[in-house]
Amino acid sequence: MPTDLIIVLVILGLTLALFVSNRLRLDLVAVMALLALVFAGVISTEEALAGFSDPVVLMIAGLFVVGAALFKTGVADAMGRGVERLAGQSPARLVAVLMLTTAVLSGFLSSTGTVAVMLPVVIAIARSRGISPSRLLIPLAFAALLGGMLTLIGTPPNLIVAGQLRQAGLEPFAFFDYTAPGLVMLAIGIVFMVLVSPWLVPARKRAEEVETGPHWFDLFTEYGLEKGLARVRLPASSPLAGQSVSGCGLRSRYQVSVLAITSQTRRGRFTRRPEPGTPMLSGDDLYLSGDPEQIEQAVADMSLEFDQWQPELPAPLSLVDALVPPRSRWIGKTLRELRLHSGAGVTVLGQRPNGGKGSMVDLDRKLGVGDVLLVTGKRSNLNNVARDARDLVLLGVDGQAESRRTGMAPVAMAVMLLMLVAMTFDLVPNVIAVLAAASVLVLTRCLDGLEAYRHINWESVVLIAAIMPMATALDNTGGLELAADWLFGLSESHGALVILAALFIITSAFSQVISNTATTVLIAPVALQAAMAMELSPYPFMMTVAIAASTAFATPVASPVNTLVLNPGGYRFGDFARAGIPLQCLILIATLIVVPWLFPLKP
Repeated sequence: MPTDLIIVLVILGLTLALFVSNRLRLDLVAVMALLALVFAGVISTEEALAGFSDPVVLMIAGLFVVGAALFKTGVADAMGRGVERLAGQSPARLVAVLMLTTAVLSGFLSSTGTVAVMLPVVIAIARSRGISPSRLLIPLAFAALLGGMLTLIGTPPNLIVAGQLRQAGLEPFAFFDYTAPGLVMLAIGIVFMVLVSPWLVPARKRAEEVETGPHWFDLFTEYGLEKGLARVRLPASSPLAGQSVSGCGLRSRYQVSVLAITSQTRRGRFTRRPEPGTPMLSGDDLYLSGDPEQIEQAVADMSLEFDQWQPELPAPLSLVDALVPPRSRWIGKTLRELRLHSGAGVTVLGQRPNGGKGSMVDLDRKLGVGDVLLVTGKRSNLNNVARDARDLVLLGVDGQAESRRTGMAPVAMAVMLLMLVAMTFDLVPNVIAVLAAASVLVLTRCLDGLEAYRHINWESVVLIAAIMPMATALDNTGGLELAADWLFGLSESHGALVILAALFIITSAFSQVISNTATTVLIAPVALQAAMAMELSPYPFMMTVAIAASTAFATPVASPVNTLVLNPGGYRFGDFARAGIPLQCLILIATLIVVPWLFPLKP
């Protein structure tokens, strides 16, 4: 084996190991791999930078802007709210309508953005129907992945395989070439989930616990806050008398939150909501939440008069679960750094790490993707913090609807349709159609320029651009030819269908542990070269890779959409494998039947 190929394989192995470990950002790992290939001398500087000017990369960046405009103008919200109207009273019909609506959205928009929009809608539907949200959230995630199979722009792997065909001088897949096989896979997914979800998808909460929404004390218990609830009296001698809620130091020094304030007036006692600037007056009763020892310390230091542990709150407390989504600017930051209480009027009372147990708030713990926060505050403040579902997704409430520019929805839809027409009939190159649509959406104020840049997932864009030279390095050093020869030998002894099955299994397996985009960048050139070596049509091979890349069903970390529903559904790691692996097997079988029929193996 040539020395250059050994070097490339070592770099590839280390890159995959870092991808799986999730210790570093994926885009940083890809850039490190790119630099290693350049320093090793296996690719030139021009080859290393070629990915950053690749039409596929520019299309993906533009599509993030187009999708953001449809979210911003309320088009996606309107489709989400239509689910309950169409579902009727049948649970099976609800699952089917939910999956179909989600898949249609995901066929044209980001799957992660689709799930972020649908999450609060689905939880609200579950609550109104008395259904455990966990019964609906895995079907929601799987539908978003299946929807990516429907169109050229449904998911980055579709664009990548089309780009590989174009680079090879072949006719690329057209916009709706994915639709026929994608509809078959979607139908299988919907029927499968309707029939087996009652047995394979667990109900993590009983219906009676969901129907009216959780009582505030139940939420406190879920986050381990019930023992840290106290009522204290504020005497005139206390240094806190006359200070504001945000300026008193209870939260910054003791991590103790003021939930409510009861004041005495001539007409009796009344309850005030503690906003950051709300003054605390002598004689007030303060309802505090925090660690019991810290509360006792604050009582002693601030000369407060302790009254009672675990009192009944004087008025209903507005509590909301909120999820930290992928690409949130809060990821890696602490609540102390974010200063939500003093800056935004939103108080975080508890936090539940992704897949972990709820606990009292820790102002110095860094937030991660999928973390759920128990927050309280005025609805307007919560809506401002959760605007566009960019940094925070409010669960069970339609908190983002107020910030939508619904008056621009017809314009956004018209631009989207014109883009689709241009791509379908090849009026202009696809990348030009996408960039033109993105530009028009900004010019018409469907979203402004800053919002456009903010909604681009730069990690994905850089990841794709930086990992593309890995395929070039494998080609330069004979790695692709070696893999193609192995597949060719396999086909001579077992047939072409075995090759398709092997490509599907390898692609699907890698997509469970690393980005399906990175997987496709690496596997698609091998599939293309193998087809050429066997003198077979490359189209069934490339379509198989694209379909398999969208079957990231088996683990909660296989895809951002799975991560998004993990905490709200209360799922365990094995819940995804229980429902996902059988569905992967069904789609594998369907692929081996449908793809060679739609795209014959013989050219």
